[in-house]
Amino acid sequence: MNRNEKNVNKLTMLGMMTALVFVSNYLRITMPIAIGGRTSFTLANIMCCLSGLLLGPVGGFASGLGSAIYDLSNPAYAPECWITFLTKGVMGMVAGLAMKDRETPAYGRCTVSAALGCVAYYILYFFKSFAYDGLLMGGLTASVAAAALPLKIPASLFNGAVAIILAPPLCVALRRSLKRTHIQLP
Repeated sequence: MNRNEKNVNKLTMLGMMTALVFVSNYLRITMPIAIGGRTSFTLANIMCCLSGLLLGPVGGFASGLGSAIYDLSNPAYAPECWITFLTKGVMGMVAGLAMKDRETPAYGRCTVSAALGCVAYYILYFFKSFAYDGLLMGGLTASVAAAALPLKIPASLFNGAVAIILAPPLCVALRRSLKRTHIQLP
């Protein structure tokens, strides 16, 4: 495969994963919480982790961009699309960095990589919930903004657990299928 074909292949895979992340963001249940806005049960984190597992660190770009485009399509989330680009991008990037051997992925390695991506994302997500949603936009005091964080834990645990459970088998299955069809991922 020559250099131009590799670049086209890489761009195609990035575009596909960006689209899958974007569409998966619509699979959500958003709920208001008593203090500090809203929280969501969503399946998008599966695709964000899968993007990193399949494409490596550059998969973070697809996970960040797909999620940010979703935010731009929803007036409730549009003002914070740049934050979503960064936080979801870090999720995919960390999962991709942790996934050293993407050619022959082992289920255990995929699981650990997805878990690391989720942990990195949730550190940033809770900081964003405290600083941006609570202090800056909500006008809450630091103690009230901190008290609102536990309200987001159930949805966060669900979203992270689903991503850690489902992204690894998807990665392994897709890698095997792509290998059989002689399609190379970047």
